[in-house]
Amino acid sequence: MKIALIGYGKMGRMIESVARARGHEVVCVVDPCVNAEEQPLAAAIDSEAFRSADVAIEFSRPDAAESNVRAALEQGVAVVSGTTGWNVRGLQAELGSNHPGVIWSSNYSVGVNILFAVNKYLAQLLHKTGGYTPAITEIHHVHKLDAPSGTAVTLREGIVESRKSKVESLKCPIESIREGEVPGIHEVRWESEADVLTLRHEAKSRQGFALGAVLAAEWLQGKTGWHTMQEVLE
Repeated sequence: MKIALIGYGKMGRMIESVARARGHEVVCVVDPCVNAEEQPLAAAIDSEAFRSADVAIEFSRPDAAESNVRAALEQGVAVVSGTTGWNVRGLQAELGSNHPGVIWSSNYSVGVNILFAVNKYLAQLLHKTGGYTPAITEIHHVHKLDAPSGTAVTLREGIVESRKSKVESLKCPIESIREGEVPGIHEVRWESEADVLTLRHEAKSRQGFALGAVLAAEWLQGKTGWHTMQEVLE
């Protein structure tokens, strides 16, 4: 598989390492720190090297993600996007399904996506039981740009969906902590007068996120329309 990388920070470099280890080829890198000033990012995407890719994997910045995804699709290249903090649903609604494949996930870790599923199931059970109040804590490195994390927002949305309630009517606070170089910790705590239930995922490194993104890219080849990481894992 031929891969274009949009964003070449720590995640981009980890994705490159995982992709090459799995026998894939990185044919284009789009990043302001890599592309020369005389070749702006738009020109790097509008290039034969970029168009030769089967899939682009995009981990950039919230203020650039939408334009990056649009530009890649305009070149006929499918996109796996992991950037959080931008209006994903708005773009999805606008694009419809007549375009190269797109997967967006707030987290590509296989373990976190299992956490998403377990979180929804537990929310359903505790809604029937009653008496439990949820709260979410997420801890990330000091370089993370968005707060709360996209993963924490997805966890809260899963609880809302499972309880068939509105976000504004559900009391589920999210505490965001930024410290050191923590790759990512997410904890969902359900507390009642009698006890406490806790779901927790702790990433040891970025490698799990990178592997999930590459698995998503492998799955996406040849597909059109919008897809989810849950489909990749089914």
